[in-house]
Amino acid sequence: MTDWVFRPAAAADVEAVAELRAVVLRADLERLGRYDERRVRQRLRDGFEPEHTRVIEVDGAFAGCVALRPDGDAHRLEHFYLAPAAQGRGIGTAVLRALLDRCDREGVRVRLNVLRGSPARRLYERHGFVPESEDPVDVFMVRGARGPVTAA
Repeated sequence: MTDWVFRPAAAADVEAVAELRAVVLRADLERLGRYDERRVRQRLRDGFEPEHTRVIEVDGAFAGCVALRPDGDAHRLEHFYLAPAAQGRGIGTAVLRALLDRCDREGVRVRLNVLRGSPARRLYERHGFVPESEDPVDVFMVRGARGPVTAA
């Protein structure tokens, strides 16, 4: 596996993340008849929260991002995108494992949505996510916290 690091996202990262989102989601959105070149970027811009987002760097260069934000009784995993050159090298698995380990220590479940038919769904299922519901575009998944949760 390739070495990678997280760094906190900044507001200035929004355009790089929006562009990566457009590249990574294009094939799945086209398959679903939902690709719109402007909208795919604007939806990221509209929902970008740097305080909950981490940039993934490989060899000091931007390679992806992921957001994990509080959402009621859970955390919501969002905007998990890896550049095509970083895919298939174990980075996505390692990033997801690091985030899930944190959630397990906190005793918090994790929710996410993935596009129907996306190969990313297999990654999430391997890490214990199960479908909660589906619509014509998305599969909504959840994973309960693993390990002991201590009461105060």
